[in-house]
This record gives sequence, structure tokens and C-alpha cells, in this order.
Amino acid sequence: MKKNLFPLLALLSGSGFLFFAGGINGLILPIRGADEGFSTFSLGLLGTGWSVGYILGCIYAPRLVSQVGHVRSFGAMAAVASLSVLLSALIISPAAWIILRSLAGFAFAGAAMIVEGWLTDKTDAKSRGSVFGIYTMVNLAASTMGQVSLAVSGSIGVEIFILAGIFYSLALLPTAVSASVTPTPIVEAKLDIKELWRNSPIAIVAILFVGISNGAFGTLGAVYAKDIGLSITEISIFMSIPILAGALAQVPIGYLSDHMDRRIVLMGVCAVALVADVAFVMSSPDNVTHLIILAAVFGSTIFSMHPILIAHANDHAAPGSSLRVSGGLLLMLGIGSVIGPIVAGILMSVEGPSGLFILITAAHAVIILFTVARTLIRDAVDRKDKGYFIFLNPTRNSTPQTSVLSGISTEETIEEEDKSDESDTKS
Repeated sequence: MKKNLFPLLALLSGSGFLFFAGGINGLILPIRGADEGFSTFSLGLLGTGWSVGYILGCIYAPRLVSQVGHVRSFGAMAAVASLSVLLSALIISPAAWIILRSLAGFAFAGAAMIVEGWLTDKTDAKSRGSVFGIYTMVNLAASTMGQVSLAVSGSIGVEIFILAGIFYSLALLPTAVSASVTPTPIVEAKLDIKELWRNSPIAIVAILFVGISNGAFGTLGAVYAKDIGLSITEISIFMSIPILAGALAQVPIGYLSDHMDRRIVLMGVCAVALVADVAFVMSSPDNVTHLIILAAVFGSTIFSMHPILIAHANDHAAPGSSLRVSGGLLLMLGIGSVIGPIVAGILMSVEGPSGLFILITAAHAVIILFTVARTLIRDAVDRKDKGYFIFLNPTRNSTPQTSVLSGISTEETIEEEDKSDESDTKS
């Protein structure tokens, strides 16, 4: 294990810097924007811009890498992300911020894919799962620390924008000076709605509404917390707790989904989420302790749905199609993340802070109803034919390359390695 990890420390440290900056960047814009008097609709468009950029990054970053290589591409992505957050401190304008946030989403997706592709290339199939676990933990810790740094600063001044820019810039240093050999091309995301629907209607519909709910909360959760009177420190805790709870909850939920009908587990998780949603809508809690507990319950559910759906879809996937299925679901999640912040921004403008959770309540209700309907139509997959639940980082959208690194397509990866070994032997 140590043998595999040592040459990858540069990649892991670069990824950690990237996610630390991303944790800061994800919170400072909605909070500072609210201070500047931006409408909730405009703040919602920040999340939409990020998601559009992220989707485009997943599609076009592999093409850039194939033209100029991993090192140069990663450096360019980190530089663009740094510029986006620094320019946001100089240009206080909703329109400018939406464009800059889109650039940040594109750059972040590209940088994450490059790191994941590099890690995939530098590990064998047997150790890839362990490396992916360490990679996920590094990113989770870094992103959480980035958010908590706002609690330490206590304000959203230009200094915190500069701090995010510094860490985006630091992210490119480890790979720039690394002596590692450039890896093979990374995976490009492709969307085939018909194939996804034939494979699993539940997965394609539910992942869309998960994107709507999670995209809305990720973008406007901080605005909700600010509007109900929380301080900067309390806002950073409110946004960090759901991520940590979501990470911890994936262990027991993953165990259940591997031993039960995943659709039943999904409905149970959605039902708990729905209770938390209604509590937010009905009570609008002003007790901070109550609010944090509710946020933990909420986060433990919303960040567990994506990996359940990935596992469920791959249970039904034809041999050799798991990468296409996972990549297609990623793009459906991204489409939902484009829609969610816009609708939530409109509802918050009309209904106030509770408008955010009105949308999220509706999204989770749709998932439950559709899953119940499909469960009555289609039998469950036999346990012996099921794959395994894969832990996914709750701090961000995954990339197509995540599926390879996580081991979702282990058989495909092994086949590719066998082919590579055969070609090396012949040469």
C-alpha cells in the first residue's frame, strides 16, 4: 500500500488544495452576494452556472488533455479556477459572478478528472479501491476545512477570496514538479437517455430530482441560513454538518443496500429526508442546536441517494456498459443541478427562506412516488447478481473518471490492463 501511495502524494496533495479552495469558493459567493443585496434568483443562477460549467468540463476536459497533456491541462484548470475567485472579489456583479462561477465549475471538473485519471493509471485494480478511499477522505477533509475556515475568519472580506485563490494556485504546484509519467487519456461523459431508461427508469428519474434538491441546497443553503439570522460561523457549521453526516451515513446505508432491495432503501432514505424537509418548512427553527441536528439528519439522507442510484443502475447494466451508465447518470445529475437553483431562487423570492425546502420536499416526494410505482412493476435484482455500493464524496458532483477509480468498472479495468500487458509482451 505504501509503495502505491508514495508516488501519488503529489496528486493527493494537489487534490487536497483544490478541494480546500472549492470549499471556500462554494460558500463565499452566496453569502457575500446576499450581503450585497443580490436577489435570491441571481444567487440561484450562481449554482446553475457552476453546474453548466461542471457538465461542460466533464465533456470537454478530456479533449483538452488529449491535445496538451495532463500537466499543462491541470495547470490551466487550476489557474482558471484561481482567476475566477479573484476576479469575483474585484467585480461585484451578479452577471459577472455567474460567468465566473461557470468558469470555476468547468475548471474544477477538469482538474478533478485529471487527478482521478492519474490516480487510476498509477494504481493496479487490486489497490484501486483503497487509493480511491484515501482520495475521497482527503477531499472530504479538505473541503470541510475550507468551509470551516469561514468560521475562523468571521467575515466575507476580500481576504477570504484571496485565500481561495492562493489554494487554487497551490493545487498546481505538486503536479507541476512531479516526475510522474503522463498517464493514459481520461474518460469522457456521454448521455444516452434511451439506454439509461432501458437500464433503469428509477435511476434516471430519481437522479434528476436528486440533482434538483442537492443543487438547490448546495447553492442556496447558505442563503437560507443567513436569511433566518445565523452568523458566519453558524452558517459554515450548518453547511459542513450535512456533508460530514452524509459521509458517515453511507457506511450503514451502503450495507443495507447491498443486502436488501436498493429501491426499498432508497424509499426509506427519501422518507427520512422528507421528514427533515417538512420540519424545515413548517418550523423554520431559530434554535441553532435544533437546526444543526436537523441539518445532520437531512445531510445523512440527501448525500446517500446518489451512490444508491449508481449501484442500482449498475445492478441492471449490461456487461461492459457500467462506465456509460455512470457517466450518463452524472450528466442527468448535472442537469438537475442546473434546474434546482433556478427554481429554488424563484420560490425563495416568493415564499422567503422556506421556499428552498418547499422545492426539496417536492423533489423527494416525486422520487418516493416514482420508486413505489416502479417497484410494483419490476422485480428486485437477486442478491447474488448485485454489485457493490461505492462510497462517493458528498462534497461535489462526481466525474466520469470517478467510476473507474472507485472500482465500479473493475472488470473493464482488468480487461484493459490484460490487453495492455499482452501488447507490452508482444512489443
